[in-house]
Amino acid sequence: MRIAITGHRDLDERTTALVDAAIRRLLRDHGTRDIVGVSCLAAGADQIFARAVLELGGRLEVIVPATGYAAVLGARARRGFEELKARAWKVLPLKHSTPGPGPYRDAGLAMLARVDHLIAVWDGAPARGRGGTAEIVEFARRRDLAVHVVWPDGARRLGASGVS
Repeated sequence: MRIAITGHRDLDERTTALVDAAIRRLLRDHGTRDIVGVSCLAAGADQIFARAVLELGGRLEVIVPATGYAAVLGARARRGFEELKARAWKVLPLKHSTPGPGPYRDAGLAMLARVDHLIAVWDGAPARGRGGTAEIVEFARRRDLAVHVVWPDGARRLGASGVS
């Protein structure tokens, strides 16, 4: 099974633990054998998902939205990005020269073109901009992909931080 992730980056510590447990349950429910997880490895939901896929024995495929993508991540997220990218089975860089909403949207669409399922760590709020969680969920639903929304009771975001 091929499954992608989209989700918020700005999760507090408690929400991170809740989301991690929910993602692992979903992956186990689908059978962890032969899972390929597709992610852009952004902070938050993407990296939580990537770690879960690898720890459950799956393979990781990474879509890199643009050259310089790692540089726009915070220090902690950048370390996670580099570590997880190094463990990936396949890395597919897009041809954008700089990160931003357009490349993030294109990366989301590239993920959706490669999967059967999408996990969305999403609070249900409308899109804040192109390439964000809500927009990728909308595209997945238009393509009739199975969308699994994860937003556990008590989950919360740290605050507005642009595209999420």
